[in-house]
Amino acid sequence: MFTGIIEQVGSVASLVRQGNAAKLVVFSRKYFEGTKVGESIAVNGVCLTITHIRRDYVEFDLSPETLKKSALNELRISDKVNLEKALLVTARLGGHIVTGHIDGVGEVRETVRSDGGIDLFLAVPSDLMNYFVTKGSIALNGVSLTVAGFRQGLLRVSVIPLTLKQTTLGTLSAGDKVNIEVDIFSKYIEHHLRREEGAEMLDDPMMRVGFLPMGWIEN
Repeated sequence: MFTGIIEQVGSVASLVRQGNAAKLVVFSRKYFEGTKVGESIAVNGVCLTITHIRRDYVEFDLSPETLKKSALNELRISDKVNLEKALLVTARLGGHIVTGHIDGVGEVRETVRSDGGIDLFLAVPSDLMNYFVTKGSIALNGVSLTVAGFRQGLLRVSVIPLTLKQTTLGTLSAGDKVNIEVDIFSKYIEHHLRREEGAEMLDDPMMRVGFLPMGWIEN
């Protein structure tokens, strides 16, 4: 579990394809001190397991599912990546609860400078849009952000100067792909409502014997 507060920016040392999978090596000076093989680190918001450590370099195995569901397959050598170690139970939750399980990949359509910060306008997969509300939470490339609003089907987030300085979001431009994770609580709420809806349908005696609620048919 993570918070979406980026601790360090690293760089891609190598990304080697192995069939449908890959091995990713990330460099970050002194950031990996004290970490161990088997621990989790969020790389651009994707929860990955350390498989090997060599001083300032760590290696991760990327499964076909990870490459399919995230934008990590877009990485190139020397690309900057956001890094965050797993949350300690004694630490403050500075952002919001981030699992590191990517829900989809969005695309930057426009960046607008505003008072030292940037407004990002994003095209988001249609099946994710219902999870977002103005002032709600979203994680972009692992960064905890607040949804600022919507415009013509695009989602808008405002990134403050400090976040631009401490993360890779300031390098984004139109056409770039970003990892998106929706607020986990919105998914729990949706799941609960779907179960309640299903329970109500099962309470209908006609539904229990296989009839669907078609409503009245007018001739």
